Amino acid sequence: MNTYRTSEIAETIGIHPNTVRLYEELELIPKPERRSNGYRVFTDYHMEQFKLARLAFKVEVLQNGLREKIVRMVKKSAVGEFDTALILTQEYVEQVRQERANAEEAIRIVRQILDGTAQEDTHFLKRKEVSQYLGVSMDTLRNWEMNGLLTVKRKSNGYRVYTDKDIRRLKIIRSLRCANYSLEAILGLLSKLSENPDVDIEAALNTPREDEEEVIAVCDRLIISLLQAEDNAVKMIDMLKEMKNKYS
Repeated sequence: MNTYRTSEIAETIGIHPNTVRLYEELELIPKPERRSNGYRVFTDYHMEQFKLARLAFKVEVLQNGLREKIVRMVKKSAVGEFDTALILTQEYVEQVRQERANAEEAIRIVRQILDGTAQEDTHFLKRKEVSQYLGVSMDTLRNWEMNGLLTVKRKSNGYRVYTDKDIRRLKIIRSLRCANYSLEAILGLLSKLSENPDVDIEAALNTPREDEEEVIAVCDRLIISLLQAEDNAVKMIDMLKEMKNKYS
């Protein structure tokens, strides 16, 4: 097996030597052996692991646990747990595809609102039902409401009731969060609520403005990033299978 110095790894991968050491500290690569003089000795396994990690972080989707999952995958590969790394990568691919479908739906919703073709409210759901339907935790829904992104009506018994209009708004918020927009930025994009905190999304987006077009643009950019992330993940699966055959 070939061996490499830190400078050779850095030059081949196209990173700074300090980044090589950082990857070691973060446990993203196997711990290299050291010569008697203290110099690190890297192998072909290290070289391929660096390439895997660089591809994994080339397009970073930070929200909804995607970053954590891909970091965990890289660390599992670094310690030779290739089967687990493959499972995590496949789960990542499936979640990325779901996030892309969510973003595409958010674009359709905004366009329906702008066109005046959004449907009237016909469903009324409790918070737990909304959480399960959207795949968003109840704590997240509560946080969005506390930060003014949504005002949910209550029944006479005090229970919150989410309408179809609320669900549409939540789907847009979900994709904007996946695109790593802050809650404050989402608030501004959706409805300009500074003067009327109770305005609903249909009223706020009734007339096309730059804000509404930006929502669509954000989701479009997210879809492009997700497509690239998916393509990279498919390549990572091939890399992991090859590494498993070589280094297991």
